[in-house]
Amino acid sequence: MWETPKNCIEFRLWGRYALFTDPLTKVGGEKCSYHLPTYEALKGVCKSIYWKPTIIWIVDSVRVMRRVQTQTKGTKPLDVGGGNTLSIYTFLTGEKLDAQENLVEKGVEYQVRAHFEMNLNQVSLEKDRIDGKHYAIARRMLERGGRQDVFLGTRDCQGYVEPCAFGEGEGAYDSDKEIGYGLMFHGFDYPDETGKEELVARFWRPIMKNGRIDFPRPDSSDILKKSVRPMTAKTFGLGENVKPVEIEADELGVIE
Repeated sequence: MWETPKNCIEFRLWGRYALFTDPLTKVGGEKCSYHLPTYEALKGVCKSIYWKPTIIWIVDSVRVMRRVQTQTKGTKPLDVGGGNTLSIYTFLTGEKLDAQENLVEKGVEYQVRAHFEMNLNQVSLEKDRIDGKHYAIARRMLERGGRQDVFLGTRDCQGYVEPCAFGEGEGAYDSDKEIGYGLMFHGFDYPDETGKEELVARFWRPIMKNGRIDFPRPDSSDILKKSVRPMTAKTFGLGENVKPVEIEADELGVIE
């Protein structure tokens, strides 16, 4: 039996549409979604639930609960020079059926397991490294549906979260032994998390086994990395632009 560690959250993530953009499709102004959520997108969801520069979210696993479908829609994104331009975006969607194969709900659905670790590069926030209080606040925010708006890849796709037990329930791909997806964007290495004055893009080759994808850690040897550009880390200070977690926990009335 899996016991949830005191730095781990498990949640259901769903929405009508998702757009986990394949960067190769951005060149012409169009966007086409990967068939899987990216590590970076799921990390963004975790940060929408609860985040402080004291911690770093590590996404462990995701389950795809509904069979993937795609839908192409015309959109009018803002143009760099002003006004709008017409673009074609390919979104992910899906269907939830009842026992009689009747449509109950359209949209995508996932189960996500993630945990946080202390950001050791933020030396000025050393006194804010109180695991129990961060965990208590994260759980409270998850129960409330997140601290900030949740998006499934982009702002075009509103998402929703609620606590769940990872692994429970039947997923659409549970009986599919193995599906490979080729080279795929994993996420970014940011200076405030790595301690290096550089933005780095990560890539990997995901394999879904029985409807579940286990993500390698950002520092894994299985990750391919490409330098994007120099970047400096943002400076944080406890009591300046970061509220101490003890005060925040007291204000929320959460108990470790």
